[in-house]
Amino acid sequence: MMSLINALPGSIAQGLIWGIMAIGIYVTYKVLDYADLTVDGSIATGGAVAVMGILGGMNPYLALALAFLAGMLAGLVTGIFHTAFGIPSILSGILTQLGLYSVNMRILGKSNQAVSVDTYSLIVSLRYIKEACLTAAIFCAVVIGVLYWFFGTELGAAVRATGCNERMARAQGISTSRQKVLGLMLSNGLVGMAGGLYAQYQGSADVNMGRGAIVIGLAAVIIGEVIFGKIFQNFALRMLAAVFGAIIYFIVIALVLQLGLSTNDLKLFSALIVALFLALPHLKGKYFEGRKGGRADA
Repeated sequence: MMSLINALPGSIAQGLIWGIMAIGIYVTYKVLDYADLTVDGSIATGGAVAVMGILGGMNPYLALALAFLAGMLAGLVTGIFHTAFGIPSILSGILTQLGLYSVNMRILGKSNQAVSVDTYSLIVSLRYIKEACLTAAIFCAVVIGVLYWFFGTELGAAVRATGCNERMARAQGISTSRQKVLGLMLSNGLVGMAGGLYAQYQGSADVNMGRGAIVIGLAAVIIGEVIFGKIFQNFALRMLAAVFGAIIYFIVIALVLQLGLSTNDLKLFSALIVALFLALPHLKGKYFEGRKGGRADA
């Protein structure tokens, strides 16, 4: 039990950092209604750009801004594949994700690059867990605040309208293709920024650091929705629920590891978590529908 308690701060710090990525996935998955698989590549791109920028003498905050821009470029490519070339949403994300592997290798120069908190003034580091938790929480709050403001503007409302009802949005004179591209750029920009923060937190960027990121992000969004969906009705609170979902996810992972699960089984366990929380609303609906039907027959 003590080992689990000692692992909690690290799980919370990771959850907050990955919570930024979960917010980005919330933008595409819930707001834009777009199944985007680019994130497995764009989070690694953000990490690679941030680390290489810092190694080149760049201010860590400026490097993080470049990671955000790199993620936006990845989202732009996915958006062009989908809107300009008519490639289905899932395939467009997969194509960008595959291409980003080579791009990330070019950026890093090899499979991984390390950056030490002893040499550079990193924004977050796993050596200083409490400070990392506070900094990541501030980043989450700022991101939620900015997005809450943005989606209240006319442009943001157009993005939301595109995801809600694309045909109706077009009937109102909204360029849905532009809104999709904008939503994908914004989403992957946040994912890239999360990658830049996470690379600093763990002290390195790896070309494979984004493998399975979409599963973690979806798990965070779905867990947050299932647990806090009825409590958090406000748009900002729903994004906050995604952050809480990421924290819960990493706490569960820490708990399972303490129980003796092999790290080789984590991907399988993550997939099962997503499947479980995706199935819960459906199973719950069928359960109550069956009870109502039984009462009617009686």
